[in-house]
Amino acid sequence: MRRLLLGCALVMSGVGVANAAGKGVQVVADESHQRVDITIDGKPFTSYVWPSTLKKPVLYPLIAADGVTVTRGYPLAPRDGERVDHPHHAGMWFNYGNVDGFDFWNNSDAIKPEDRGKMGSIHHQKIVSAKSGGKGELEVESLWTAGNGKDVLKQTTKYVFWQKGDARYIDTEVTLTALDKVVFHDDKEGMLGIRVAHFLESATEKGGTFADASGRPTPVASGTAGATGVYLTSEGKKGDAVWSTRGKWCELTGTDADGHVESIAILDHTKNPNYPTYWHARGYGLFAANPLGQKIFDPKAAQLDYTIEKGQSATFRYRVIVMDHAADATEMNQQQAAFEGAS
Repeated sequence: MRRLLLGCALVMSGVGVANAAGKGVQVVADESHQRVDITIDGKPFTSYVWPSTLKKPVLYPLIAADGVTVTRGYPLAPRDGERVDHPHHAGMWFNYGNVDGFDFWNNSDAIKPEDRGKMGSIHHQKIVSAKSGGKGELEVESLWTAGNGKDVLKQTTKYVFWQKGDARYIDTEVTLTALDKVVFHDDKEGMLGIRVAHFLESATEKGGTFADASGRPTPVASGTAGATGVYLTSEGKKGDAVWSTRGKWCELTGTDADGHVESIAILDHTKNPNYPTYWHARGYGLFAANPLGQKIFDPKAAQLDYTIEKGQSATFRYRVIVMDHAADATEMNQQQAAFEGAS
């Protein structure tokens, strides 16, 4: 019942804000309902939410300029015909699967009580600032807490939201400060993730069983009717061949049931650790950039085990673009150059 009520709140709140908002990007905090709503010219774009069921804050949903929702509804507001695997995949998020042996990626209310001590949670702490205008800005703080109750990382996240033409942008800058020495052990589960709508899944996805680093299996059902998504990277990798490869950017394009062509692109940044990132991009709908998994993706590579010493920080920068068209490699390379030149 709580998830149903939350789903209704997400929909109704977005509509209410859209009706009240004016021109430009509006960033409106509603802390009593654990959310910040972002609209562009009065139309919903996304919301920053921190429901306890997810064990981390997320941006949910992501909505294109033409009104098409490009993220999966489950588990917050399920829609007919969607996959219901991986309940920790909701909207857009940032975390990791093995931090000092604790799994922050796979945590949710679905974890059995006997396994919760092995997990980690990211707790929203406060909204530092929320600004509206030609571009919207949101800065928030959160805390990474391991399953043994120890706080291991302070996270500061800065979002910038805007629109140009039919493209909507989210610049994300995450700074992690170690409260003690922290090791991100080489793992496939990371870091900036998006769970996409069914039409952006791959038509070649046959389903199967996927296991996390602890060996917990997650069955993924077959069934690809209406799935049209195709990945493309800066290195020319396409479709199923993208998974475990590296690239400066990756784009996912598909067509919904009403004929709308939609794309989501994630752009890496030259200042990020272990640039260019590996792509943890799955046909069943997980689209993620993971710079800290290395040997897990390439058996010939060295074990990475990225370490942040106590009191030191690491910053990760990404640009996410939601477009009402399929961008070719030339356009994406221009987008990449603009992102790297802006910061």
